[in-house]
Amino acid sequence: MRLTPGKPFSAMKQPATFWGGLGALALLALGGTASAQGIAAPPTGGNGFKVGSGRLHPYFDLETRLDSGVGYFSPTSNAEPTSDPVSGNLSGDVALRFRPGFRLEIPSSTMAFNLGANLDYVMYTGLMTKNSSAASRMEGAADLNARFNPDAPLTLEVSNQFARSDRTRTAAVGVGVLSLFNEARVKTPWRPGGGALELTPSVAYAVEFFQPLSSVSPVGCTESVCDPAAVERFDYGNLRVGAEGRWRFLPKTAVVLDTSLDVRSYFNDSTPDATLLRAMGGVAGLVSPKVAVTAKAGWGQNLGSTGGGTFLGQLEGTYLYSPTLSFKAGYLRTLEPVAAYGFFTDNRGYGEVRALFGGKLTVSGGLAVDFLRFDGGRKDTVVGVNIGPEYQFYPWLTGAAGYMLGRRSSSVDGGGLNYSRHEGYARLSVTY
Repeated sequence: MRLTPGKPFSAMKQPATFWGGLGALALLALGGTASAQGIAAPPTGGNGFKVGSGRLHPYFDLETRLDSGVGYFSPTSNAEPTSDPVSGNLSGDVALRFRPGFRLEIPSSTMAFNLGANLDYVMYTGLMTKNSSAASRMEGAADLNARFNPDAPLTLEVSNQFARSDRTRTAAVGVGVLSLFNEARVKTPWRPGGGALELTPSVAYAVEFFQPLSSVSPVGCTESVCDPAAVERFDYGNLRVGAEGRWRFLPKTAVVLDTSLDVRSYFNDSTPDATLLRAMGGVAGLVSPKVAVTAKAGWGQNLGSTGGGTFLGQLEGTYLYSPTLSFKAGYLRTLEPVAAYGFFTDNRGYGEVRALFGGKLTVSGGLAVDFLRFDGGRKDTVVGVNIGPEYQFYPWLTGAAGYMLGRRSSSVDGGGLNYSRHEGYARLSVTY
């Protein structure tokens, strides 16, 4: 599990854009504010362009977001950012997001291929905080997945995930940064015999590089994880080797086994390299026609020089009230490598509800609470809320709105690690 809490940041001065502000107000009049990060295009659309046996669907998202946690700014708009003290409170603003992208889907019995990508320009308008437009930036994402012989007993899957975003996967970092993340994965699902037994070895290699969004630290934070000038020291590479096993001993119930080994190294830092071995086993399946349960338990051990281990577990239940209404809730305890501390344990509770009305209106809501304990004693609590509707006006036009909350508190003092961020959004998506 990778955490992606939004991080606040300081920013340099830059004049606001009148036309950007006017456009934001127009979108706000339509309904409100923004969507979560990712490359997911609307699930429906027009015919697209024919590519072999598949289709290419270009799309465009126009989104506005009212964000209470754009960053920490100087109290005067004409002050030099390196000399004027920043505000102790987060500042908010209205942002416009322009997101062109495409989705390519090629089904095949020999190689099924899916590729999605987008560019995402985030423009802060300065309507609420004058010098916030310095935070405007280009983000983007891309996902690729290719499955060779998907219907055969032995399948090869090759995938890659890329993202440039301010939602870093490094849970310890408390300063506003841009994260450049890429992970390449290969796995080979093998289903011998009739398919009751499935074994899936896998290997993945990920890198993450950080870029500071400001040269000014949030007020009151003296930890190295709050210093934007030093954030590049946490650049890392992570090799993960894993194996999953599933034996279906009943038609709808299986014994499951998940193992993985993470080898984490840092390119520019003295953080102890972590070698984490994890193994969990349990059962997964239906306990009734409407209730599915997953229960696993195991152990995680740091094989690196600092040592340390802990109990791991997961308990998750899904209730299908009807074909259009479902509920999910669970608890997860895991062990992950992290910059500055070596590793941390995460106790996460989460819940989700999803409903479909009339075949066109989807309403979903999610809540997650993470209790993080870093090696060395630091403790953080991270709360995330995401709720909102999405409506399909036409096969090629979808609208969405919603609210997101990100709240973090830490045993380490400082604005960069203790904050609340409220975001409301409205989005229109056009897909061909």
